[in-house]
Amino acid sequence: MSAYKSDFLNILAERGFIHQVSEPEALDARASAGTLTAYIGFDCTAASLHIGSLLPIMMLYWLQQTGHRPIALMGGGTTRVGDPSGKDESRRILTDAMINENLAGIRKIFGKFLKFEGDGGNAVMANNADWLNTLNYIDFLRDVGRHFSVNRMLSFDSVKMRLDFVELNKRYDCALQMGGSDQWGNIINGIDLGRRMNNAHLFALTAPLITTSSGAKMGKTAAGAVWLNADMVSPYDYWQYWRNTEDGDVSRFLKLFTVLPLAEIARLSALKGAELNEAKKVLATEATALVHGRAAADEASDTARKTFEEGAHAEHLPTIEIAHAELEKGIGVLTAFAEKTSLVSSNGDARRQIKAGGLKVNDATVSDDKMSLTSKDLTADGVIKLSLGKKKHVLLKPV
Repeated sequence: MSAYKSDFLNILAERGFIHQVSEPEALDARASAGTLTAYIGFDCTAASLHIGSLLPIMMLYWLQQTGHRPIALMGGGTTRVGDPSGKDESRRILTDAMINENLAGIRKIFGKFLKFEGDGGNAVMANNADWLNTLNYIDFLRDVGRHFSVNRMLSFDSVKMRLDFVELNKRYDCALQMGGSDQWGNIINGIDLGRRMNNAHLFALTAPLITTSSGAKMGKTAAGAVWLNADMVSPYDYWQYWRNTEDGDVSRFLKLFTVLPLAEIARLSALKGAELNEAKKVLATEATALVHGRAAADEASDTARKTFEEGAHAEHLPTIEIAHAELEKGIGVLTAFAEKTSLVSSNGDARRQIKAGGLKVNDATVSDDKMSLTSKDLTADGVIKLSLGKKKHVLLKPV
């Protein structure tokens, strides 16, 4: 047990979510006394969130599970600002239509973790465009500007972003902002502005930035970001991402990214050697179930078992459709692995993998980089199975 009295902070502490807390005793007392409203801000520059957003989503999940009210604040207003310098492609300026489309996709993800108002819950999905888009510069100078120096006011957009905490406090009695440890300074500035403008007692809580045991940034693979929407990363590939967790991260990730009881996590974490692979499979299935549902998680697990342990061409492997005519002409093995399936990043990468014995067609190792795939390579199931190593497989299916 942690030193906290409130269920909310106790769970966050025991599962490893807490890096820093402002006034921990006062926040603990507030969370123990009644419903606490807290928020986390999320970017909406893409149609989906990725695994990097999963830890803050889990913090909001545990907030609601312990009887409090979560707010997922979407940056619809700050996304319109973008990065005026044009240097940050991830912060490019988007139109309102593009932002609304992104918000619709992201809402589906939150619906897997939170119960919103109207759906039997109390969670709120707010959008800072509601107040930033109508912000008048003269009114802003009058109401907000007197709390900042001239130099800070010259950075108009950065000050606007600190208004979120103030507005959410006014509208929803929000008293806590949570975020990554790199956001501590911004959150503290928002607390200061809330005290000056609303005479409000606000709090900050940050989580550690997550890297793997080897020091790599979590959520990035050779194929790019690991998105949470199924149409961007399949449930099978998502399951595989978690199955490939490094040994030293299994216990920590079970606490952060599943809702398994801590006693069960302790049992799984105690497994050693080859038995630790069973813990990784549990992690993969439980993490996938939260995002894609239990049925999809079990299907991904079953597909992996059939593919790896039984050597079958499991029907639920990722499948790429190709034209019959194209296959009749012949598809170069380099093109098949790089361009058609993206199992490798380039033709050069494919050649290197072939030299190392890392590529297989229908479970047979490829030795010739000039090999061509034709209809003769179709299995009895009418597909061609391409494999990179032991864990990445894609089926080519002529249509």
